[in-house]
Amino acid sequence: MNQHDLVRTAFAAPGTAPYDEATAVFNLAAPVRPEAAVTARSVAEVRAAVREAGVRGLPVRVHTTGHASGARPAVDGGLLIRTRLEGGVVIDAERRIARVPAGTTWGEVVAAAAPHGLAAPHGSAGHVGVVGYLLGGGVSFYGRHTGLAANSVRAVELVTADGELVRADAVTDPELLWALRGGGGGFGVVTAVELELFPVAKVVTGATYWSAAHARPLLTAWRDWAQEAPRRATTSLRVMNLPPVPGVPPALSAGPVVCVDGAVFAASPDEVAEAQRRADDLLASLRGLAEPLLDTWQLTDAAGVLDAHMDPVEPVPFIGDHLLLAGLGDDAADAFLSVVGEGSGSPLVVATLRQLGGAFADADDRGGVLNRVDAAYAYMGSGPPFGPVTAADLEAHCAIVRAALEPWNTGRTVPSLVEGADRPQCHLDVGALTAVDRVRARVDPHRRFAGDIAPGASAAG
Repeated sequence: MNQHDLVRTAFAAPGTAPYDEATAVFNLAAPVRPEAAVTARSVAEVRAAVREAGVRGLPVRVHTTGHASGARPAVDGGLLIRTRLEGGVVIDAERRIARVPAGTTWGEVVAAAAPHGLAAPHGSAGHVGVVGYLLGGGVSFYGRHTGLAANSVRAVELVTADGELVRADAVTDPELLWALRGGGGGFGVVTAVELELFPVAKVVTGATYWSAAHARPLLTAWRDWAQEAPRRATTSLRVMNLPPVPGVPPALSAGPVVCVDGAVFAASPDEVAEAQRRADDLLASLRGLAEPLLDTWQLTDAAGVLDAHMDPVEPVPFIGDHLLLAGLGDDAADAFLSVVGEGSGSPLVVATLRQLGGAFADADDRGGVLNRVDAAYAYMGSGPPFGPVTAADLEAHCAIVRAALEPWNTGRTVPSLVEGADRPQCHLDVGALTAVDRVRARVDPHRRFAGDIAPGASAAG
């Protein structure tokens, strides 16, 4: 029995446990139902699966944790490959490089890097997959210092449509490396990435919650601080309608709340006092406006950043939207709170404004096709279709929020923040999309991975 035979028997069909394992997604509102599925645990298994898909004439889709399943077109046919490659994170502390197999989550990277005094530009949740987040841009709580997380990627290993393993770095196929970072997928199956780390000694991180009755002065104070904030501080303001479920403190589920969370980091022990002072500048101005319901900000190590946002750890259904805002003046602040704040009737569980600027706005010569964000704030809003709240209710309110914020909408998005395949998506101009399509045509001439391209990520789409 050859390698193709082994993988052919491993292709799982609907109604089997291996199929359910391979197709599991974090966003339960966006299930995937391919014709066949496989969980690949080695490069050899990926190569054989891709080759077998070619023999059978099956298009190929790829995912890891399924957090972004709602942002991609429905998987109605073909082969879905779930990457769970073995080997673990390898840290080269001297070069400050982490080699990360596909299928690894950010929690694993943080744990591996921390003993070396290093950190990565990860997302807010430790259970999110590394590869999809990185190649989709990545907006980190370190991002005003590091820029988009995609800029930290120094090499990508992937299996192309012919089943061959290739490496893309600054020397070997720099054009492919450029297109992979923010290009929107459709190049092959990524099996590993190498990313640059940076030193972190301590982090002041956490979240403070207030009654939403104080939303307007809190938003103003946070916005005014954000305009002059140091690059080692990245924060967000959220309006939340949390349900009374296990894990949510009763004080936070009694009514809508406003939360300010984020991170201010110190690269060396000598900078810890300055990081604490910067965080205190923000928090003192906010705490003086109203008594917090809950306050978790503290000086901690890099792993503490993964706990600050308090994201759900179990899969949930959610429907949401995302756009980038050019500014947040008084009119924009009023518009935002009128559609998500107290008394708005919003069914969204969370509506977030993420502070951008700093290194997010800087073009990076070593970055990919998407290497900067020309916006002041990112908006993300979502909620689960639970109880009396339906998917239609959430979709309708997403449209209401979008209309209210339209005067400040830049028209661009960050792929890793998009929640719905039917939402407006535009992160590259036509010239960049055309250039990326040329790279896709080179590595996938028969368009085996065409269904894996994010909406709006191709000039031909």
